[in-house]
Amino acid sequence: MQIAAIQHDIIWEDPQANHERLAPLIEQAATTGTEMIVLTEMYATGFSMNSKVIAEPPNGTSVNFLSDQAKIHGVWVAASVPVKDKEEENPVNRLVLAGPTGENYHYDKRYPFSFAQEDQHYRAGDRSTTVSINEVRYTLTICYDLRFSDAYWSSAPETDCYLVVANWPETRRHHWRSLLVARAIENQAYVVGANRVGSDPNVSYSGDSLVVDPLGEIIAECPPGMEATIVAEIDPEKVKEIRTSFPFMDDRKT
Repeated sequence: MQIAAIQHDIIWEDPQANHERLAPLIEQAATTGTEMIVLTEMYATGFSMNSKVIAEPPNGTSVNFLSDQAKIHGVWVAASVPVKDKEEENPVNRLVLAGPTGENYHYDKRYPFSFAQEDQHYRAGDRSTTVSINEVRYTLTICYDLRFSDAYWSSAPETDCYLVVANWPETRRHHWRSLLVARAIENQAYVVGANRVGSDPNVSYSGDSLVVDPLGEIIAECPPGMEATIVAEIDPEKVKEIRTSFPFMDDRKT
């Protein structure tokens, strides 16, 4: 299955402007024959803690944009959106995976980034999400989740590829790249990391979007600091082959 990751800038807290900018980038990625397109974390607003203002209902404009793009181009589209789904509680940072015939799956970020007080403005999710598409099993994760290997370990037996959408700061770009590779090696799975570029009022971002194979080899990467799209092939048979020939996950103790 062919997958594309779009490394893009984000206009701060302006969903309509971001939808307009991203539509042609999605269209261009779709022309490559890819079956899934991955955008970034909080793709339409930036990583804003102004949750009471930017959070949308579960069927709000930013979720609908993803669904519409998936239907228009006949692909799957993934990105995270701040969603207000419970009246008396904080919103969630929700990774939405929209399909070409109206499918809609989601994962709510389980590890809010307390260093930036995300935990005070967004509540944590309580479960993982794995979706099988064309015989490839995708597990959905968001940014800071990447630091918690146990979350990846627990879903590894049912996962061929981890999706990681992010707003990961340039100052810790070495951590981002290293952790993407580490999660691939230790779980013998593909990892697709889509990170933004540009800057917001608080942080600058270098992107460094990557696709890593189950042996930890980087098979596609965006140039840092600029908008770009990468495309790679996700092969579940390679995952199976590697896990069969080198079955170290059987020795894990949980």
